[in-house]
Amino acid sequence: MSAPLDSLDEQQREAATALRGPVCVLAGAGAGKTRVITHRIAHGVDTGAYSPGRVMAVTFTTKAAGQMRGRLRALGVEGVAARTFHAAALAQLNFFWPTVARDSAPAIVDNKVRLLAHAADGIGLDLDTPTLRDVAASIEWRKVTMRSIETYAADRPGGVGRLGADRVADLQRAYEKLKDERRQLDFEDVLLACAGMLEAEPRVVQAVREQYRHFTVDEFQDVSPLQHRLLELWLGDRRDLCVVGDASQTVYSFAGADPSYLLDFDKRYPDARVVRLQTSYRCAPEILEVANELMRGRPGALRLSAAGAGGGERPVPQVTAYPDDAAEARGVAGAIAAQLRAGADPRTIAVLYRAHMQSAELLGALAAEGIPATVLGGRRFFDLPEVRQAVLALRGASVAPMSSGFVDSVRDVLRSLGLTEEPPPAGGAVRDAWEARRALLRLAEEAPAHTTLRVFTDQLIARAKDQHEPAMRTVTLSTLHAAKGLEWEHVHLVGLAEGLLPISYAGTFDEVDEERRLAYVGVTRAARTLSVSWSRGSRGDRSPSRFLAEIGTRTLHAVDARATSVARSRPSAAATGRPTRSGRVR
Repeated sequence: MSAPLDSLDEQQREAATALRGPVCVLAGAGAGKTRVITHRIAHGVDTGAYSPGRVMAVTFTTKAAGQMRGRLRALGVEGVAARTFHAAALAQLNFFWPTVARDSAPAIVDNKVRLLAHAADGIGLDLDTPTLRDVAASIEWRKVTMRSIETYAADRPGGVGRLGADRVADLQRAYEKLKDERRQLDFEDVLLACAGMLEAEPRVVQAVREQYRHFTVDEFQDVSPLQHRLLELWLGDRRDLCVVGDASQTVYSFAGADPSYLLDFDKRYPDARVVRLQTSYRCAPEILEVANELMRGRPGALRLSAAGAGGGERPVPQVTAYPDDAAEARGVAGAIAAQLRAGADPRTIAVLYRAHMQSAELLGALAAEGIPATVLGGRRFFDLPEVRQAVLALRGASVAPMSSGFVDSVRDVLRSLGLTEEPPPAGGAVRDAWEARRALLRLAEEAPAHTTLRVFTDQLIARAKDQHEPAMRTVTLSTLHAAKGLEWEHVHLVGLAEGLLPISYAGTFDEVDEERRLAYVGVTRAARTLSVSWSRGSRGDRSPSRFLAEIGTRTLHAVDARATSVARSRPSAAATGRPTRSGRVR
């Protein structure tokens, strides 16, 4: 057996040894999809089936691509193009554009909202920033779904905010005209321009297809029509394609993601090998029961089972009702304080919610308990001013002989920048800066013996490039969208009330289904413990989320008597968005 396969289970090994496409891997939460992708590529290289330079592994975030390259390096594989769709398309544009257009490639728009504001001024529109952001989102959706401005106006007759559809179309035209005048491309144009170049230039498409023979696409449920078209152009009439995804984690439909490409893969390729990874190595059985109930009967849903009983106590996930949001925040903060007193590492705890606005109350409650917290989705770790300052200072110190040991030298540099032995009070920028510097020191303490300052700073720069960020010793607060792809030992899922999850504007069957998948993502981020909560709101007019009723008393333990009735009464299909036996919503 090839060494890359030694650590895989039977289903993972089946996927990793299917070296010729088409292959579809349906991988549930915690089922080891990244492990399968990287081990499959390593096995292909190990057996001579693949040349690393002719493999492209496509994923959706720069961080995920960096992690994939890191895992491949650990398996002894170098030279694989592990990139996002945009990074791959931009590289091809920059390489071929001078030959095709006899000019350098256009610059990339660095701020779409600012450019939109200039375009709005040009046609006499005075718009606030939120409206401009919404129009920017409408442009992104139009392009990734491959619609013209005219088609978009017909498909979205309601317009954007107070702007009617005609004025939105006028603003989009003005934006495109201004962008062309400045010789710029926006993020979505990169994909459009690359696809157009491949369609129009036989020499280019031949060169690309000669370069890349084997394709793997991660998170295939999130592919948009434009990304799928680009993938088709890369492939041509070849079939060496492996896609990996989970329809239950489709949470970007609003941004153009189309899960039908994953769900209908075996229709497009009737001879495709389909492998289902339904063993979760992340979640406790009790948590998987909640997830399975939530997604019961949904298209493409996998029935997950735990890899083993595991060790330690595994309490049944609980649901708690609170009288208002402040009480909910205090209750969650108190529960986290108890977990910390019991020995939990704050890095293993997360509070997840539907909307950013929910974070403020939670941050205040955690600070009142003296618990440091970080909101996910803010500035990247290596972009923080105190981190950039520290890396520069460490780099400068590395040119001089070390007067003490490596770790002591790092500590001395960080002390000179403000790191103290005892942390400042939780909450605020001072504590955030202290946590960032402490995370750098912790990386030094965990470094191999005989590491030098020069090597350490080189590693920090490499980590920054791959977005391989250290975990600060703080509790994580995150929206459900930002939490996708991550995991924690202990998860507190808050705001399970109608109007929050599902969100108030989710009115159609498909929109409610997307909200259900978001809840599923939240549940499956938890490895050992899961707590769910909701509040009646400041006016006492909120009701518990329909998703709580769907999960039921068998899998959720009601802590507060006021929440007990949630699990006992099951709403109708019309209320839940669940189909009837005919497949229709009443």
